[in-house]
Amino acid sequence: MPQHSQPPPRPPRQPPHRPAQPPYPGDYLMPWQSSPPPPIAPAPAPGRAPAPGHHSDLRRLRTAYRLLRRVSALTALGYFTLFLLLSGYAPALMTRPVGDGGLTTGLLLGLCQLPVTLAAIAVYEWTARRTVDPLSAGLRDRAGHAKAGAPAPDRRKGPGR
Repeated sequence: MPQHSQPPPRPPRQPPHRPAQPPYPGDYLMPWQSSPPPPIAPAPAPGRAPAPGHHSDLRRLRTAYRLLRRVSALTALGYFTLFLLLSGYAPALMTRPVGDGGLTTGLLLGLCQLPVTLAAIAVYEWTARRTVDPLSAGLRDRAGHAKAGAPAPDRRKGPGR
């Protein structure tokens, strides 16, 4: 029996799927909706003052917070990385005895990891109170005064400065 080398016939081509129009008017609420969507707010007039969360204020806050996170994380991780590098590449230094009690340099540096981490946390909190918290409080105050219509005080320099 001879075999035919013709491919099987293709199914007829279907038109692309288009979603059907809803059978209800646009203001019809679905069962899970409690109220119609709010109307779109008009754009602010071009001559008005900037919003309380002006971009430069938020950028300054983000920059201060980013710097705070990086410095504190690099302090704790940097000490731990130094400890690991010394353990791997300077075993003679890490096994050198310190004092008469059998304490080695490696053990002493390992025990100092907890105080270094706690110091990094303390510096993080202290710096946050001095730099990040006044910026966020100033933004919060300006946002509260903007709602009330009164000008907001400038607290960017922090309390008592």
